Amino acid sequence: MAGKFGKCMPFCCARKFSNSQQEKDMANESYEDAIAGLTNLLREKADLGSVAAAKIKQITAELEAAGSKGFNPVERIKSGFVHFKTEKFEKGPDLYGELAKGQSPKFLVFACSDSRVCPSHILNFQPGEAFMVRNIANMVPPYDQTKYSGVGAAVEYAVLHLKVENIVVIGHSRCGGIKGLMSIPDDGTTSSDFIEQWVKICSTAKSKVKTECNSLTFEEQCYTCEKESVNVSLGNLLTYPFVREAVVKNTLALKGAHYDFVKGSFELWDLDFNIIPSVVA
Repeated sequence: MAGKFGKCMPFCCARKFSNSQQEKDMANESYEDAIAGLTNLLREKADLGSVAAAKIKQITAELEAAGSKGFNPVERIKSGFVHFKTEKFEKGPDLYGELAKGQSPKFLVFACSDSRVCPSHILNFQPGEAFMVRNIANMVPPYDQTKYSGVGAAVEYAVLHLKVENIVVIGHSRCGGIKGLMSIPDDGTTSSDFIEQWVKICSTAKSKVKTECNSLTFEEQCYTCEKESVNVSLGNLLTYPFVREAVVKNTLALKGAHYDFVKGSFELWDLDFNIIPSVVA
């Protein structure tokens, strides 16, 4: 591996009621309780008439169907914001008051869009601490004013305007993007509209792993490539003139990282770029 990897950071029972009373009580129970109650009723009252038994089975099926449609995205968003506002925003007036005036994060973080990999959750970043870019397989493309202008704009803004002091590229275990990269046929043919063209940004990492780790299983190769692609992204960062200049001046540090959500570990490393300042004649 090109990077100097650091050590892992420790880092119901049925009841006899009138029909109306039973309906009222069931309305107050959860779907699961109601279904359990009806199931027990069928089991314990085997002598129920066929019509009554069929009706109970019908109600049970309807409850199960309703329960499967229980997730409400709008309510989830509302409840999430209410929790944030009451537990964080209203309890941290000083912090959010300062953030209202502007931001001065110390970190620019590249992380994967994977729902299991949230840098703020993993590293306990607070609002205002990290400027973030998330994409498939946490990749940083090389400098290109037209092809990758979205990423370039984020890097430029973070380095030149926010004056971040650290850029961290975080790879992670079981990355689907890296698996996709490692699965691209040797002839380069692709089957997706965007994904494979994007992950080819780190094709050199794939080539290195295929050459140096050909005795490993495919899963092991993917795990290795998750880290090696981070190193490629770190190298690509140096193709941005303003990044290179800041690194040479020691006002900016580049770091690679890998989060393993299977083992619960986090690695952090530096790369020795051996950068020599440009000589102006």
